[in-house]
Amino acid sequence: DKCHPLKARRPIASGAVTSSLALTTAVAIGLVALIVGFALGLPFFAAAAAYLILLSSYSAFLKHIVILDVMTIAAGFALRAAAGAAVIFVPISHWLLVCTSLLALFIALNKRRHELTLLTETATQHRRILGDYTPYLLDQMISVVTASTLIAYSCYTISPETTAKFGTSLLSLTIPFPLYGIFRYLYLVHRRDLGGSPAELVVNDRPLLVCVALWAISVIVIIYR
Repeated sequence: DKCHPLKARRPIASGAVTSSLALTTAVAIGLVALIVGFALGLPFFAAAAAYLILLSSYSAFLKHIVILDVMTIAAGFALRAAAGAAVIFVPISHWLLVCTSLLALFIALNKRRHELTLLTETATQHRRILGDYTPYLLDQMISVVTASTLIAYSCYTISPETTAKFGTSLLSLTIPFPLYGIFRYLYLVHRRDLGGSPAELVVNDRPLLVCVALWAISVIVIIYR
């Protein structure tokens, strides 16, 4: 992170917090989180423990293995979605896991591309795995994941299971919103050189915020009309 123009200001990278203090704090927070997770029920505890193991493995070695690095990030988001269902004791939809995983993979690949194009010659000093990627390879992967994400969401909205659950076949009318949202995200990554921080990108881009808001409103109206 010390080699990154933005991440260099983070506490550990800047030297404001020592690595030993950060590690001790992380272990303490992890243990407290597991205890609280256990109190919230075994299903949630299992998801929390799996998430902790997955992300610890990512920090230790998975982030250095090409392709598995971004797939691990996507798996982490899927586990977080599963934990949300587990903590309120509702069935975990396979559509939720598929769509979440693909969307997270889309974001992770775009983040890798942004890092690679932003840091150029110093990219491997920031993250060794970037030496195994090229902008062209990442663009090919992003194309596959983009199509898969949109197809998965479209299939979800028109599936008999969804229609029976919500009592409507009109959810397919919401497809243009994720379509625009993904295209807008790609535009910001390729033409505005953004994507290093997905959260900041979404929060600071008004068209994306409007798209998300319209999607949420349309879903609520269609389901609860």
